[in-house]
Amino acid sequence: MALGKDYATQECSIARALEIVGERWTLLVVRDALYGVRRYNDFLVHLGIPRAVLATRLQMLTEEGILEKRRYQESPPRDEYVATDRGIALWPALRALGRWGREHHGESALRTFHHAECGTELGSYGECPACATVVPVEDVLMAPGPGLDPDPADPVSRALLQPRRLLQPIVVDQV
Repeated sequence: MALGKDYATQECSIARALEIVGERWTLLVVRDALYGVRRYNDFLVHLGIPRAVLATRLQMLTEEGILEKRRYQESPPRDEYVATDRGIALWPALRALGRWGREHHGESALRTFHHAECGTELGSYGECPACATVVPVEDVLMAPGPGLDPDPADPVSRALLQPRRLLQPIVVDQV
């Protein structure tokens, strides 16, 4: 029997969430949007995703209100994709998946996340141990970790080597 394309018979909020974000590439697109990737070509280069798949994912994420499509250039028309509040709300899930991957696959941290206000590394649930508060996504400082390739091939990965606040748009060198 073929695997169904939805979870219509499941009465479960996890199943409903998977209807939207459960496809292989979707959370990686959202992750990149939170990291500051906004332009179609930058997603394409950084993820190594097929064009048709990326176009479909961006359209679906926009329709679901997870990303917002914004025009940044009129001639020729060019759009960028920005995380909405609904997309930002996926940060705890992405953070938990990243921690789970490191803990259960023995990877060293590719990126570290700190409270921009005080510099303290975030705890397991996105909290700042020093300030005793959950840190809003826009106040999270992302920095390269010891497991990250210091000389990546693509320009988006190179731009993401600089410590930066989440949600801030990346600037990609076109050299």
